[in-house]
Amino acid sequence: MKIALLGYGKLGKTIDALVLPTEHEVVLKVTSTNPLHIKDLKDVDVAIEVSTPDMAETHIRMCLEAGVPIVVGTTGWYHQLESIAALCKEREGALLHATNFSVGVNLFFMLNEWMAKQMHRLGGYEPSLLEIHHTEKKDAPSGTGISLANDLIAEFPSKTKWVNRASAAPEELEIISQRLPDEPGTHVVTYISDVDSISLVHKAANRQGFARGALQAAEWLMHRKGVFTMRDVLGLDEPAAV
Repeated sequence: MKIALLGYGKLGKTIDALVLPTEHEVVLKVTSTNPLHIKDLKDVDVAIEVSTPDMAETHIRMCLEAGVPIVVGTTGWYHQLESIAALCKEREGALLHATNFSVGVNLFFMLNEWMAKQMHRLGGYEPSLLEIHHTEKKDAPSGTGISLANDLIAEFPSKTKWVNRASAAPEELEIISQRLPDEPGTHVVTYISDVDSISLVHKAANRQGFARGALQAAEWLMHRKGVFTMRDVLGLDEPAAV
């Protein structure tokens, strides 16, 4: 498949390196000095969007208008998801969005949902989130952190919103964001009671997992129509109820 990389930062370069020894080909690299024009997409089979939140929506709409399936890993544009999904349906296009492409993280998402449901049912525990990324990451909290928080809140009704700071308010779920040099990504969901604590941890060793997942998603999306997530790609069932 002929791939357009919309964004050529750390993740874009990692994806490019993975493509080189395969039968696939990166035919377009969009950067701040080489912006995307719709005519550039005429020979593209699939696009992978890994740029910045302020450019993602424009790139997505251009790809849908051009009839190019697009895999989106950038976050910070989800307030436009409803209108973009409507455009995807109108154009009979293909859109796959994920706050994280890693297989391990998507399993982590499911464990997080299951744990939140059980902790709320049993009572006595207070949840919190920590997310750590590299110093060049522009958004805080991370998209993965927000996904974890929203999924937790959905199963833990006493928490009604998340905040990106320390909080003792009973209705607020705190997310602490840290930015450290050369940190590919760590996410920790912790529950504390007056007798113990338990944590779910995912720590990325490098960006390979994200890049492999993005390519897997692109291959999966190629001949499909509709709006999808990594749960569709991986065939993950809903967490079992206990």
